[in-house]
Amino acid sequence: MNYKETTGTRKKVLLTLSGVLLFLAGFMIFMGIITGEILHPPGFSTRSSYISELGASVQPGQAAPRPSADIFNLTMIVTGIMILAASWLCEIVFKKLLANIPLGMFGIGILGVGIFPGNIIPWHGISALVVFITGGIAAITSFKIVRAPLQYIFIGLGIIALAFLLFSKHFIPTLGVGGAERWLFYPLVFWITGYGAYLLGLKEEEYDTKG
Repeated sequence: MNYKETTGTRKKVLLTLSGVLLFLAGFMIFMGIITGEILHPPGFSTRSSYISELGASVQPGQAAPRPSADIFNLTMIVTGIMILAASWLCEIVFKKLLANIPLGMFGIGILGVGIFPGNIIPWHGISALVVFITGGIAAITSFKIVRAPLQYIFIGLGIIALAFLLFSKHFIPTLGVGGAERWLFYPLVFWITGYGAYLLGLKEEEYDTKG
C-alpha cells in the first residue's frame, strides 16, 4: 500500500469516527432532554420552563430535580466531549478552521452546561451563551465542508438559531420562554445530527478534494 492509499484510509477512519460522534451526540442530546422532561417532577412545562431547569432548580435553596438532573447534566458532559473530539478529527482531515473552531467551541459550551448546572452563576449562563452563539455560527460555517443542497439547509438552521437568540423577546409572548429556547436550540441539535450523517456518507473522492 502506497502513501496515498494509507492517507486515504486514515482519513476515512477519522471521518467515520467523527461522523459517528456527531450523529450520536445529536441523538443523545435530543433523547436526553426528552427523557429528563418525562421524569421531571410535576410543574415542568416546555412552554414556561427553560431546558436547563432539567439540570438544576431555578428556585434558590430548592434541590435539583432528580433523576432529571443526573440525566441532563451527564448527557451534556458526554456529548460536549464527543463534539469537541469530532471537531478535532474534522480539522485533521479538512483543515478548515472556519468550520471546525466554532464546532469545537459548541462542544465546549455544551460541556460547560453539563458541568455548571443552571444554579451555578455566572458560569452556566456563559456556557449556554457559548452554545447558542457558536452553534449558530458553526451550522452556517459548515458550508465549508458540506455540499449543496445540504449546506443551504444547515445555513438555514444556523440562521434560525441566531434569529431566535437575537430576537427571542419577540417570540416569548407566543411561544413562552421555554418554547423560544427550544426553537433556538433544537435546530442546532438537528444540524449536528445531520452533519454527522453527512460525514458518514462521504466518499473518498469527495473528502480528498476538501482535505
